[in-house]
Amino acid sequence: MPTGHVGRLLRHWRAVRRVAQLALAVEADVSARHLSYVEGGRAQPSRQMVLRLAEALQIPLRERNTLLLAAGYAPLFRETDLNTPEMAEARRAVEFILAQQEPFAAIVLDRHWNQLMANSATRRFLELFPECVPPGPANSLRMMFHPQGLRPFVQGWEDVAARLIQRLHREAAANPADPKLGALLEELLGYPGVPSRWGTPDLDRPPAPLLPLCFQRGGQTLRFFSTITTFGTPQDITLQELRIECFFPADEATRAAIVRLRDVPAAAIYGA
Repeated sequence: MPTGHVGRLLRHWRAVRRVAQLALAVEADVSARHLSYVEGGRAQPSRQMVLRLAEALQIPLRERNTLLLAAGYAPLFRETDLNTPEMAEARRAVEFILAQQEPFAAIVLDRHWNQLMANSATRRFLELFPECVPPGPANSLRMMFHPQGLRPFVQGWEDVAARLIQRLHREAAANPADPKLGALLEELLGYPGVPSRWGTPDLDRPPAPLLPLCFQRGGQTLRFFSTITTFGTPQDITLQELRIECFFPADEATRAAIVRLRDVPAAAIYGA
């Protein structure tokens, strides 16, 4: 007998994606009446229908497995460690991107903003800030928000941090079943100096296409912008959730300073 659980999940994702029931039915080539029955728990969807609805709603692979389980079917998508032989080709592709980004920084993040990999340029850049060692595992957001991280050296930190916290709000809202995203959000909001108003999400405000970053060290200003690369059509949860963030110099002075770091230790340049 249908439990209605999968229907509640589908209604949740329609609300997250802001898709009307009729629009979803048309997109997934499903009878609007039958979709209504599925969402109401009066009909049991086939495995293929669950997958069609998930594709139409652009639901992440991890949550597609959850939908399948809720409908009484076995999960379809694997989650494979990046260091296993099966992922060797994908790992080589990631390593190639990191190497090609030299002499500029690039990092690989999981869906919780934890740093999984980084190129040598990232290490050289962080050597400019040896005192920046926040507690806990290496995490991109923790490094930006924690008082012992990069925060004291970020020009216009409040503007940058406000944009990042809203992005995390959106991710947590879109993945309510993921306790780690909620825990990270709560952790960041609890740091000293983080405005209490940031605890209120602004989900209607569209994210900025670019987030400029400006660091100050030793009397010099280093300006960057970043891009994020993801795998286009992954069939593995690990690959879908990987994000490769590449940092590019926003002016000639920054480019020259970062290039110089290849040959001269940071301490010799900035007294870091």
